[in-house]
Amino acid sequence: MEKHRCGWCVGNPLYEAYHDEEWGVPVYDDNTLFEFLILETFQAGLSWITVLKKRENFRKAFDNFNYATIAKYQQSKIDDLLQDDGIIRNKLKVKATITNAQAFMKIQEEFGSFSKYIWDFVDGKPVKNNYKNYKNAPANTPLSDVISKDLKKRGFKFVGTTVMYAHMQATGMVNDHEVSCFRYNEV
Repeated sequence: MEKHRCGWCVGNPLYEAYHDEEWGVPVYDDNTLFEFLILETFQAGLSWITVLKKRENFRKAFDNFNYATIAKYQQSKIDDLLQDDGIIRNKLKVKATITNAQAFMKIQEEFGSFSKYIWDFVDGKPVKNNYKNYKNAPANTPLSDVISKDLKKRGFKFVGTTVMYAHMQATGMVNDHEVSCFRYNEV
């Protein structure tokens, strides 16, 4: 018997694998949280599949999302990134990645980890929603508004409320799997 998946991923093997293995799984590791944060910021204004197809290229180009390394990028590295056709070559987003790495480390200093900071917004446990159809899930929420505003206040770029809600979904802060999806009760 075929597993029922959320409608947004059906029919694309890359999307289905991402959905089945990662999307909505609670992430408490700072390295993975940073990776998703950066990927989500590059996704702003584009489709997620565009980013997924380039994910391995992003890993190579951005030193495996090592935020301490990225925080120290100089203009020569920015120039190299803007020539890399394996990633999304947006100058503002590339520069924002460096700024966000620096701000990410400041949060770690203040809270002990980025994970502690971000998960405190949901009291350390995922919010479980009950959507029958993924199309009914919101693009943002009052909570993603609050997180976005706080991150911007801390110097982050490209972290609007929609980007932050997508980040919350991806990292399991909210469970927006359709209730009939086989992953709904697994994550």
